[in-house]
Amino acid sequence: MPRSLLVLVAVIAVIELVLSLSDAGWIADPSLRSRALCAGGFWSALGPDAPFARLCGAPAGQLFALQPVTMFISHAFLHGSLLHMVMNMTILLAIGRFVGDRYGAGSILPVFLLCAIAGGAVFKLLASPAFPMVGASGAVFGFLGVWIVWDWRRHQRAARSTSPVLRRVLVLAGLNVVLYYGLGGMLAWQAHLGGFAAGVLIGIWLENRLERAWIGEMRRQRAERDPGA
Repeated sequence: MPRSLLVLVAVIAVIELVLSLSDAGWIADPSLRSRALCAGGFWSALGPDAPFARLCGAPAGQLFALQPVTMFISHAFLHGSLLHMVMNMTILLAIGRFVGDRYGAGSILPVFLLCAIAGGAVFKLLASPAFPMVGASGAVFGFLGVWIVWDWRRHQRAARSTSPVLRRVLVLAGLNVVLYYGLGGMLAWQAHLGGFAAGVLIGIWLENRLERAWIGEMRRQRAERDPGA
């Protein structure tokens, strides 16, 4: 298991553990989660007239100067509950390990951050709820997007039909629809969409880079075997 992935998951788990202990009254400040959501959640709208200002007691419309920027990343490190975090981290560990093994451990954090940012951007573009969006699911869907690109290329290289890959994408989309209605609309499908799209683009870049490296290595080995060629 890549160390960078374990560290990332550990940081997110520790944050949620502290917030869950606060919820349970084992930490002196029972308002810790609400304050964390105000400062680190992704709010579609900030400003004196936005619901954020009233809910978080921020007459100025934001709690600190960089909040409109930091929330694009901080939201991915916060979750609504322990179960929410465990579900996301389980998938992240499984798919993140594949990404680390194939593209290198150094790819894990950039993929996570870029897909979290993309998820926040699409959420801001398409959603306008009065509550904050939190969770690493946008970034997790980014890892799924990277995996889908690899799966697509794998089928192409083997001259096999890519229909199974398309079916997997449709299943992911269907699960989002079912969960959205099952959770009464409390699902940030916009973040999932943004993260997945970013993951696909990153996956294409990573696969192309890997293929170029393979071609370069093959040419180098050929040149060593036959210097006069």
